[in-house]
Amino acid sequence: MDYRILMELASQLGTRLAVAGAETYRVEESIVRVLAAYGLDSRVYSVPNSLFITIMVPGQLPITQLCRMKHIGTDLDAVEKYNNFSRAICEKKPDPKVALQWLEETDRARQAYSFPKVLLGHILVACGLCVFYGGAYSDVICAGLCGLFLGLFSRFLGKYNSNAFFQNIASGFAMALFAYLLAAAGMSRNIDTSVIGTLMLLVPGLLFTNSLRDIIFGDINSGVNRIVTAILIAAAVALGTAAAWNTAQYLWGIPPVPAPLTHSPLITCTGTAVACTGFLYVWNIHGAGKWVCPVGGFLTWAVFCFAKELGFGYAMCCLFGTIFAATYAEVMARVRKYPAISYLVIGLISLIPGSNIYYTAQQAVQGNMDRFIQEGTLLVVTAGVMAVGIILVSSAARIIHPIHPPIKNASK
Repeated sequence: MDYRILMELASQLGTRLAVAGAETYRVEESIVRVLAAYGLDSRVYSVPNSLFITIMVPGQLPITQLCRMKHIGTDLDAVEKYNNFSRAICEKKPDPKVALQWLEETDRARQAYSFPKVLLGHILVACGLCVFYGGAYSDVICAGLCGLFLGLFSRFLGKYNSNAFFQNIASGFAMALFAYLLAAAGMSRNIDTSVIGTLMLLVPGLLFTNSLRDIIFGDINSGVNRIVTAILIAAAVALGTAAAWNTAQYLWGIPPVPAPLTHSPLITCTGTAVACTGFLYVWNIHGAGKWVCPVGGFLTWAVFCFAKELGFGYAMCCLFGTIFAATYAEVMARVRKYPAISYLVIGLISLIPGSNIYYTAQQAVQGNMDRFIQEGTLLVVTAGVMAVGIILVSSAARIIHPIHPPIKNASK
């Protein structure tokens, strides 16, 4: 058996999963199970941007390889394709050279939306969440323009390979400044709803969700790493939008912003579904089953609204919504044999505290410390409640229905 080919297979699979945005446990388990299918014991350690693989060769010294990933993206179609590839290898156990050919075929089978469709996704997310946050018709039009602008601007920045922190500061600043310019031209009733709706395209929801799932499965280092990264990115987005508010206020002044509209639960649920549909294009989710994701987003907010009608407080409503979204994701993952992360991160869109990130930064810039503390506290509470809900459901699912049976080497 050529152990070098097996190491190449394992490292290529692991790096592809990691770069696509897969959870740490998925990266590690996929490698361990593929190598176990060929009768090899292995040690795998994955953290964001790095992957260590050691193959325990019978009668010889272990073989170790380090892989370094410079950029971690969000490509949930790739996560699905490579996850199915690892399942196929474990079931059929082809010759290692054939397995490498299968991996290349899997690469070629990956799908990606055209740039116009990605821009459409940006527009749908911005418009849907603008309605969700209480925007009027004029605000929705502005949100669509802001989403289009952000998609084009992000594409421009992506050509220069700048780091994520700078990209989010620059994108948040440019998008918000453009929105305030539209407001100064009298095109918007409440420009805050347009900014917040578009801002959700920059909020690191997938990073936050993956960090919690890493911690659940015992990958503390990766989980903490992802949480810190998510906090830094959220801070960068908030800093960019706050700087844009200050700049606009200094250059041309920002007109008074009236209170957002109060839409019915049906309208806010529909806005959520539209935004979730947009994220299908932004996060590259394909297949007929992709339409199950917006349904989960719609139902998650419906659960929140129902709990609110029953008289529960905000934190409990958020907890019930999170528990439903996580349960829905686990059920769909097992029914469709598809990674749960796609259903989960889409379903939680309506609960991610994008408005609190925006208002916390805005109140800090304006010097309203009481409101800053209030919004900041609500931001922390929301994030904490969502974390509790995800951890409860994922832990229960792991106990009741393990993802895989115990690993057994093929040689035994």
